[in-house]
Amino acid sequence: MKLKSLFAALVISLGVASSASAIPTAYGASGTPNPTLYSFVATTTGDVLAYFADSTAGYTNTLSLLVNGVDTGISGLNNHTSVYGQMLNFGTVNAGDSLVFRLNVLNNGDTWFSQKSLNSDGVNHIYSSSYAGDIAIPAGVYVAFEDLRNGGDYNYHDENFVFTNVSNAQAIPLPATPLLFGLGLGVLALFGKRRQQG
Repeated sequence: MKLKSLFAALVISLGVASSASAIPTAYGASGTPNPTLYSFVATTTGDVLAYFADSTAGYTNTLSLLVNGVDTGISGLNNHTSVYGQMLNFGTVNAGDSLVFRLNVLNNGDTWFSQKSLNSDGVNHIYSSSYAGDIAIPAGVYVAFEDLRNGGDYNYHDENFVFTNVSNAQAIPLPATPLLFGLGLGVLALFGKRRQQG
């Protein structure tokens, strides 16, 4: 077991986590692709902080951030040298800025993004959930990456982080968007017809 995993286990076993729910929720369907897509935005104007949570990857990875499509130029949190709770500051962003996290696979030069449409293999490489926090990592948004092309083993546990000053929202599936738009037009037409009759 790696040193960082031992530290995480020690933090949990000593009861310093605020509750059992403070432990990041792992992807529950390992071996199958995560169908949920996420979009991330800055919650407030201020710094975006990333905290290293864990890794089971054989490959060596680091983390980067794109803000409104522009790389910050900051990279770090190597999964083989970082320890549980180690923090990386990506700098100041503005409330509402679009945030895309990028995993850099140093062994083969692959890069995987939290936004599926940017991935060269067309695969969703992340899983995300809320995180309640513990003594080493504050509450925030948990993001877990899969670092292998075409999804690998789909365990979404190759490098895992918790981000603060970040909100995540499940993307609305594309087929629902035209349906909602059509429904809205129908409601407007109904109100327009009632006004003409009244």
